[in-house]
Amino acid sequence: QVQLVESGGGLVQAGDSLRLSCAASGRTFSDYAMGWFRQAPGKEREFVAAISGGGGITKYADSAKGRFTISREDAKNTVYLQMNSLKPEETAVYYCAAATRSPWQQPPRYQFDYEYWGQGTQVTVSS
Repeated sequence: QVQLVESGGGLVQAGDSLRLSCAASGRTFSDYAMGWFRQAPGKEREFVAAISGGGGITKYADSAKGRFTISREDAKNTVYLQMNSLKPEETAVYYCAAATRSPWQQPPRYQFDYEYWGQGTQVTVSS
């Protein structure tokens, strides 16, 4: 069992930056690929970014490429999502998730491949 707790959300203006954190506990952190997803009001949850257990492979949604960076710090059992140049349409609840994977395996893009989820953190981007 893995417990995930997100933090770092808040209210920012368009063009601002924000860094989300997700602290994991319960199992060996490197046994898990980690992903970030988001869900806006009235919309389905969508993939944002993912990182392999070893940290060497990252994936991004097209909307996030060039502006968002996912990283992990295994010594702190924490995964981060650095978000720059935020847009109002990116207002959503942001969730982190964990998927059991070998460190060299590709991290999944699909939410159904993730076994554990955090409660989410609200990000609001005002125009």
